[in-house]
Amino acid sequence: MLVLSRRVGEEIVIGDNIRVVLVGTRGNAVRLGVIAPRSVPVDRREIAERRGEGVEGPPASNVGPK
Repeated sequence: MLVLSRRVGEEIVIGDNIRVVLVGTRGNAVRLGVIAPRSVPVDRREIAERRGEGVEGPPASNVGPK
């Protein structure tokens, strides 16, 4: 897993056509904006799992500081 630090308004670029923007923070929560083509599904992990879509990587409960 790649971990990046960003400030509000800064972006992370994935490939040629996906951008993730840090919109804001509030306590322990962050707000992210995702700019991607309509052909790319963007969901929270629990929604993707509910739909039965394959989600790679560790379970959400294993992500983050210990």
